[in-house]
Amino acid sequence: MQPDLNRVIEQVSKEKGIDRGIIVAALEEAMLSAARRTFGLEHQIEAKFNPDIGEVELFEIKTVVDEITDPANQVTLKDAKATLDPEAEVGDELLSKLSQEKFGRIAAQAAKQNIIQKVREAERTIIFNEFKDRKGELFSGIVQRFERKNIIVNLGRTDAILPEKEQIPRERYRQGDRIRAYILDVELTSKGPQIVLSRTHPGLLIKLFEQEVPEIYEGIVEVKGAAREPGGRAKIAVYSNDRDVDPVGACVGMRGTRVQSVVQELRGEKIDIVPWIQDSAEYVCRALSPAKVSKIIMDEEERAMEVIVPDDQLSLAIGKKGQNVRLASKLTGWRLDVKGEAEAEEEARNARQSLMAIPGVGDVIAELLYQDGFKSAEELASADPDRVAQVEGVSGDRASGIVQAAKAHVEQKRLEAEARAAAEAAAAEAAALEAAAAFSASAESSEGATGDGGGEAGSDG
Repeated sequence: MQPDLNRVIEQVSKEKGIDRGIIVAALEEAMLSAARRTFGLEHQIEAKFNPDIGEVELFEIKTVVDEITDPANQVTLKDAKATLDPEAEVGDELLSKLSQEKFGRIAAQAAKQNIIQKVREAERTIIFNEFKDRKGELFSGIVQRFERKNIIVNLGRTDAILPEKEQIPRERYRQGDRIRAYILDVELTSKGPQIVLSRTHPGLLIKLFEQEVPEIYEGIVEVKGAAREPGGRAKIAVYSNDRDVDPVGACVGMRGTRVQSVVQELRGEKIDIVPWIQDSAEYVCRALSPAKVSKIIMDEEERAMEVIVPDDQLSLAIGKKGQNVRLASKLTGWRLDVKGEAEAEEEARNARQSLMAIPGVGDVIAELLYQDGFKSAEELASADPDRVAQVEGVSGDRASGIVQAAKAHVEQKRLEAEARAAAEAAAAEAAALEAAAAFSASAESSEGATGDGGGEAGSDG
């Protein structure tokens, strides 16, 4: 061991950021382990760091007895008074200092490894405690190396991993590049803390806006939600707690400087800034911007909306490969079904015809049922009468009659369809038999004609 460990303890504590007490405890435990290897496990030994001399001292504990039954841990009263303490009494536990010169090379090496291991564990715990509360934060690091398709990022005191699935498509980095990422998860593994980064999480978009927009950082403008298709397009919903502050304008910045900074960080990802509003239908309309919405039909139980837009706005509302409507759905939390006006009118016409075909259901009741969400006789037949009774203008008794009539109508249609299918199948089978018979007759006729011709040729010969 070093003649003065105080300097070593201070240096390690400062460099690694580890509490001095942890290092001292590691030294004492290492020396105790080495002593037990040297002197034997049967001995009671205690290790104590002495800061005055800068050394870990070892003491053997001996119990004073009249008659020795455990030579390793007991001493007679006579010997105790002669060698340890002149005032010793039976039952006392006395300490005798052990010489460290008896330590062998293996024991010393084991002590060194023990210290290194303890310091390393302490360092890992400190790093984990430092980062475990930083989940959801934005962090900068340097690209260290590549493992398969994962990127290892140096965060200063430790490394983090940016998995392939958390990388923006077509985004490329080289060793030494600076990278900003969102801390997705922090776990303590057997190999130390594992910090998982993300460049695709919506939280990255929110944190970037927090950095660029002082109003968000100060709480004047609030981010209500974000949705991304990384590398393509994103939507972020914002709300202002101050009537005099425009949330969209604050995020865009003078001549678009603020939003452009975020776009550049995300390698050109297009960003729609949506003004949040509590009214769900209006919120969905804003989220589908730049498309204009004609009508919305809501189903609050299923949290779904049927969104009808002008036909010339349909492709704009849906977006390239459905991107706009997907992002709007993620942002608002509603399942969206976007249709053009012509398609919606055709569906409405078919729905009304289907409902009016039910005996006893006129055009007024059909319209009321349709406006309440029933789009076919089949839907009405499978509905609960209590649910139908909730339709304005339909009483409880009449609701039961309508449902029964719908069931009978649907059953009748099913039987008619089966009868038609059976008739078509029979007709098809008859036609097939007739065609087969005609083909057989034609073949026999052809064979007879060929045989006659052959006989004549033979006669001529």
